[in-house]
Amino acid sequence: MSGYVGIFLSDPSLQTHFTQVELRSLKTHFSSMTRDNGGVLAVKDLPAKMSRLKIVGENLTEDERASLIRNICPNLDLQLDFEPFLRVYLQLQAHVSTVMGSGAKSSSAFLKASTTTLLHTISESEKASYVAHINNYLAGDDFLNSYLPIDPTSNDLFEIVKDGVLLCKLINVAVPGTIDERAINTKKFLNPWERNENHTLCLNSAKAIGCTVVNIGTQDFIEGRRHLVLGVVSQIIKIQLLADLNLKKTPQLVELVENSEGIEELMNLPPEKILLRWFNFQLKKGGYMKVVTNFSSDIKDGEAYAHLLSVLAPEHTDPSTLEAKDIERARLVLQHADKMGCKRYLTPKDIVEGSPNLNLAFVAHIFQHRNGLSTETKQISFLESIPNDIQVSREEIMFRFWMNSLGNSSYIDNVFEDLRNGWVLLETLDKISPGIVNWKIATRPPIKMPFRKVENCNQVIKIGKQLRFSLVNIAGNDIVQGNKKLILALLWQLMRYNMLQLLKNLRSHSHEKEITDADILKWANSKVKDSGGQSHINSFKDKNMSDGIFFLELLSAVEPRSVNWSLVTKGKNDEEKKMNASYIISIARKLGCSIFLLPEDIIEVNQKMILTLTASIMYWHLKRPVEDSSSSSDSDNGSPEDTVSNSTLDDSASEYSLE
Repeated sequence: MSGYVGIFLSDPSLQTHFTQVELRSLKTHFSSMTRDNGGVLAVKDLPAKMSRLKIVGENLTEDERASLIRNICPNLDLQLDFEPFLRVYLQLQAHVSTVMGSGAKSSSAFLKASTTTLLHTISESEKASYVAHINNYLAGDDFLNSYLPIDPTSNDLFEIVKDGVLLCKLINVAVPGTIDERAINTKKFLNPWERNENHTLCLNSAKAIGCTVVNIGTQDFIEGRRHLVLGVVSQIIKIQLLADLNLKKTPQLVELVENSEGIEELMNLPPEKILLRWFNFQLKKGGYMKVVTNFSSDIKDGEAYAHLLSVLAPEHTDPSTLEAKDIERARLVLQHADKMGCKRYLTPKDIVEGSPNLNLAFVAHIFQHRNGLSTETKQISFLESIPNDIQVSREEIMFRFWMNSLGNSSYIDNVFEDLRNGWVLLETLDKISPGIVNWKIATRPPIKMPFRKVENCNQVIKIGKQLRFSLVNIAGNDIVQGNKKLILALLWQLMRYNMLQLLKNLRSHSHEKEITDADILKWANSKVKDSGGQSHINSFKDKNMSDGIFFLELLSAVEPRSVNWSLVTKGKNDEEKKMNASYIISIARKLGCSIFLLPEDIIEVNQKMILTLTASIMYWHLKRPVEDSSSSSDSDNGSPEDTVSNSTLDDSASEYSLE
């Protein structure tokens, strides 16, 4: 953004460990600590003061911080400047990253750890595993065949990702159809503009499938920043591996529960938790009574693996496996998996060392290959009692991915469950309207007393009314109880407010009036008309938009080189309409729009989604002059100010309006 001033450190090696966004945040914390401590910050003050820092504060107790800091800097009276403070912080975070997954307070450590770490250290085992996965799943791709297979012992991966094509292709493996490959620039030699477009398309598409990419920008890929590249790759692969861990894809999972109430509970669990439940279900069937609670310390001795594989593939069981110890047992476990035909990408050492990421991936591979669940359909009749509301499902996914794109402290797996304590809602409010939350009366999770959750949610409702949300007949307890309709209505208005503020801020420099949905409609029609387009829409419900031509003309109007008209169909039938809709979404993301809609939303002319798409294109177009004159890292870092919400600007467009 204009007026941006970076923070520069005297130690160049230290400078490389942080993005400017991270440095500004840490500088603010450091200044606050020093100010609260009478203007002087000593080593002995850090254990207590660092409780405010998200990763170090949440995952280490004060006693643990004190012990680690004493080892780092024995002189407890030493007064610290900002750079020595950063060195201490880095070492504490290095410790956190080594235990993440076996005690760190994060509901999705695998998903969060890789992208929030400030260190350049990477796991060679994880890199080799991810490279093997890429070689396996992208083998035969026409464009990538000259680059694959990648040598897992080299750093070739970080060179190949610099053109953006590989990551786009990997996203499509994880969630097929996310990116229309016609929108990927696949020339042999790409110019900087085309390369940047690929990375922008990749980042916005990664958000759209549920990745958290806060503080990661196109420049990070171009420079091949290894820890950030692996962070994104690991998330994409995890989404692929856990894709079948839901009742829609694998209805046989109903065998894990005994009644319809259990099904509701199962549906609300994140995929990792379902995988653990399946793991323990199979162990219990085999007579193994120990409970596995994580993918690290609980399975590092290989005993649980040996019992699991004996249940799933008894024909390959080797009795000597349980008699062996450590590396030898892990080796026999992997031999058993190989005999099952289960592709695996970890080593015996990874099992013994309890690598949470690689062990989770291994268990997910086993589930995909042979889950051992009943194929009988009589139990699946339980599923008939669960309402299948496709629209609610789409709304929930959209809101969930939008909130995760803001970089809140907790990853949201289900908005109806994970928002019930009110904390993430307060964080979201604070991001879209900084300073509006009174944190002194808020309670951070874990929250044991129910009334504290109600207090958090009551503050959410109070702030919503302050922001003029329509909150008729809704109270904090409705959120705590998980009322779906009311939660969706609240989230819709949060997104709406976010977009309004973004557009308002862009127009504030020219002292123009605030933008309404009617203004957006008028802007879109005038852009198309002025560029020579033939399309015109009367409202955001106009069924003429189903063929996609209007949006293609709009995108071409705001960026003439964006649409390759030779790839556009006439949109005469459903297949042609879907091709156009898919192309529209990928082009918009390629330009820089962070949107969460599906091709079906365009084909069906979903009023809310159509409005969000149009508003997102308008926002991108209006902010472009500002973006062109600013640092590219700021424009791509995923901050709330730069996140284009998939929101409407008219409450009446939502089925969940409370009016």
